[in-house]
Amino acid sequence: MLRKKIGEFSTKIIKTLNLDIPAGTPIYIAESNIEHMKSSHPKDFDKYGNDIETIIASPDYVGQNTKDSSIEFTKEYFMNGDYVKVAVRVSLHNTYYARSLYILNPNRVKNFIAKGTLRKLDK
Repeated sequence: MLRKKIGEFSTKIIKTLNLDIPAGTPIYIAESNIEHMKSSHPKDFDKYGNDIETIIASPDYVGQNTKDSSIEFTKEYFMNGDYVKVAVRVSLHNTYYARSLYILNPNRVKNFIAKGTLRKLDK
């Protein structure tokens, strides 16, 4: 697998984060991204790796990391009390890739929401 399209940026996310990209800009994943996720957070990937496309398609929260400019898609799993983040970064060739997936600490999520670095998306 060279790369696989797993989603795209919606108008709502672009407006919420004030991104300078067209609606429908694709998001991909490559084997190297999957390997990185598995090695960095293996238990989280085992639990939520199959949900990457769902998290990107319908996140509950979005944000932009000021350190690396990654776009963060976060989904709340009410049954488990987990907040799962998929971080998407742009490559040197201006292509967006899902780079990491992991469970966030709920207290950190509440702090990010309070600070406005994670924004709730209305359904």
